Amino acid sequence: MPEIRMAQLGVKHGHAAGKMRAMQAQPGVELVGVYEPDAAVRRRAAEATGYAGVRWLASAEEALADASVVAIAIEGSNAESLAKAQRAVAAGKHLWYDKPAGDDWPAFQRLIADARERHLLVQMGYMFRYHAGFQQIARWAQDGVLGGIFSVRAHMSTFLPTTAGGFTAGSRADLAQHRGGIFYDLAGHMLDQVVWLLGRPQRVSAVLRNDATPDLPAFRDNTLGIFEYERALAMVDIAAMEVAPAARRFEVHGTAGSALMEPFEPAPRLTLQLNVAAGGYERGRHEITLPLQQRQHLYDRELAAFLASLQGQRPPDRSAEHELVVQETLLRATQGPGGG
Repeated sequence: MPEIRMAQLGVKHGHAAGKMRAMQAQPGVELVGVYEPDAAVRRRAAEATGYAGVRWLASAEEALADASVVAIAIEGSNAESLAKAQRAVAAGKHLWYDKPAGDDWPAFQRLIADARERHLLVQMGYMFRYHAGFQQIARWAQDGVLGGIFSVRAHMSTFLPTTAGGFTAGSRADLAQHRGGIFYDLAGHMLDQVVWLLGRPQRVSAVLRNDATPDLPAFRDNTLGIFEYERALAMVDIAAMEVAPAARRFEVHGTAGSALMEPFEPAPRLTLQLNVAAGGYERGRHEITLPLQQRQHLYDRELAAFLASLQGQRPPDRSAEHELVVQETLLRATQGPGGG
């Protein structure tokens, strides 16, 4: 298959350097270059791992006006990304679009509608879709191995500095402009899994607190989202001040069994507990060893799936409707009932 020409807009997202490395390493990609409008950020990024030897574009139009450029990686800060994505879709480009999808729900709906009308793929950057542990738990749940799912619990905390120290916009000060703070930034990863398992929640509520960042009273650093379904509850808790290494945990409980992954990054194993034999497993406790799941591996798999969909080799792993429900659910939690 011919190489797909791609470019990157923005470098401030926390995933940006990893996505750049994925494009550089992927034999199916011809990397045209990267555009970053902030000159100081561009200088710092040019010295960072992942950007050595990259061509820096003089303007976004160098990529957007080039008909041979098929797809754009959207890697601006959370505050910039939706506007960049809108420009790229208007230019007829497919999007490898890093999360979350902005604060403006009607604008994201319009983006998806526009992309559909133009037959463009929008793939959000939720890399845990390509994590063997999450994929296995989803198969168990969807194949009925766990019985009727009644509880999903996810813990995905981190430690963020108060102010930025590098070229990415991932500090507490950077995220304070977004309602929901750390929940807005990270919860979409877990909601992508929750929605995949359970669909759109009937009711959403959240506790969004500031418990450790007094200098930034608008920033929410200790957060919990509760997502109610007809016969299930999902809970996602995220804090911005957890000591390293973060104890990231994902668990799914059903009437016939439970699945637990802790930590999930990296994830050495899964624990499966069954009260009846199912799915080729005996009743009781099972420890399942996982292949290495480093973050860069996930970015590489994300990109490979994106390219395969563009080339017609496979349908997208998530529908446009799924991408909409994930973003709507995030905004319902962070902005209240009218958020999405």
